[in-house]
Amino acid sequence: MPDHPPPADSANLRNSPKPGQVLHAMSIDVEDYFHVAALSRVISPDQWDTLPSRVEQNTRRLKALFERHGVRATFFVLGWVAERYPGLIRELSDAGHEIASHGYSHQLIYRQTPEVFRDETERSKKLLEDITGKPVTGYRAASYSITRESLWALDILGECGFTWDSSIFPIHHDNYGIPDSPRHPYTLSTAGGHRLREFPLTTARLPGLSIPAAGGGYFRQFPYPVFRYLFNLASGFGRRPQMFYLHPWEIDPDQPRYNNASWFSRFRHYTNLDRCEQRLERLLGDFRFGTVSESFAAYQADAPAASADLVTLA
Repeated sequence: MPDHPPPADSANLRNSPKPGQVLHAMSIDVEDYFHVAALSRVISPDQWDTLPSRVEQNTRRLKALFERHGVRATFFVLGWVAERYPGLIRELSDAGHEIASHGYSHQLIYRQTPEVFRDETERSKKLLEDITGKPVTGYRAASYSITRESLWALDILGECGFTWDSSIFPIHHDNYGIPDSPRHPYTLSTAGGHRLREFPLTTARLPGLSIPAAGGGYFRQFPYPVFRYLFNLASGFGRRPQMFYLHPWEIDPDQPRYNNASWFSRFRHYTNLDRCEQRLERLLGDFRFGTVSESFAAYQADAPAASADLVTLA
């Protein structure tokens, strides 16, 4: 069934005032359906090249949607994808979208050694820069897997030439999160003395609760009016920029189904795939979006004191 606007008496779920002044960050994690952590127990990396890929067609659908709305986004590209579809990445870059790194193999960082992480990070960065002819300075970890157990990865990012990151989710989650980390964009100091701008994933605060409101599965699982309210609440009703994310496979209800995955994994991965593109279209009409760098720059101009916060995540 299609999503419907809230009834007239649902004032608690309506955006008030209507957002539009703040520039939020629109980000897309460019990976295929078989890369996701939710299916990792039933699909192994050595199968990836044997499976039908859908990342090109789904990413181009998102690109066309953004063009219709005049939105430039940040595409965090998996190196595995860039290596196989360089023309797609070049198209995105040539269209004015920002290209950032999503690592190479979509493995959880806290399950990698620093040596493997460094090798994959350098490999993916060079690959993207060779394809686009532009420096790649932004990074997002697979499944937001920079946690307190993998803070060492931030120093490697700094050493590799990255200047900003969007990997830290200030929530409790079974696979990721640093719950007490800042909720607004900030500058972090690494153990090795590097400084990185961090644009965390969006959370909304209600009494006694911190609710994820960044996109992805949360965007698909919450009714759209609820998600819109939470995203707007997190922004201070249009005063602070927030981070939204989505994956190309999330607008693809026709992708292969893996019914041998656990019930919970299937719920996370397949819920409301048929509604997601329509919801994204509504979101683009309800809020203003740009690239991560554009949103961060606007935030710095509007709130220099807040954006200059220096945080050490020890």
